[in-house]
Amino acid sequence: MYKISEQQFEQIVQEAVESLPETHRSKIKNMGFFVRQLPSIEQARKAGLRPGMTLFGLYEGIPLSQRNGASMVMPDMITIFQEPIEYRSNDLKELRQHVKHTVWHEVAHYFGLNHKQIYDIEDKRK
Repeated sequence: MYKISEQQFEQIVQEAVESLPETHRSKIKNMGFFVRQLPSIEQARKAGLRPGMTLFGLYEGIPLSQRNGASMVMPDMITIFQEPIEYRSNDLKELRQHVKHTVWHEVAHYFGLNHKQIYDIEDKRK
């Protein structure tokens, strides 16, 4: 487990967002990125978490692929959960990698990718 301040964690999340390719980052509209220590009960329910499961991040909104041209939608949210990422990290480098991966994963949901598609892309990168 590697602990850092919430302010430092927020900075790492911001850096991860800024490290997304410009071609994707420029298409992210009406989106808020948030840091929370742990998922709320409602977020855990939405994510379908069962006892013993953990959540690093959560996308909440209507994916671009499902909007059918609608422009008047509530802002989307991506929340990155600090404590689970700290618990999984042994040092600052590993924590940064987990944050970067989690931000990418949640942004992929915003663009309409499901878990299988995300894992397929990740497998091709290896």
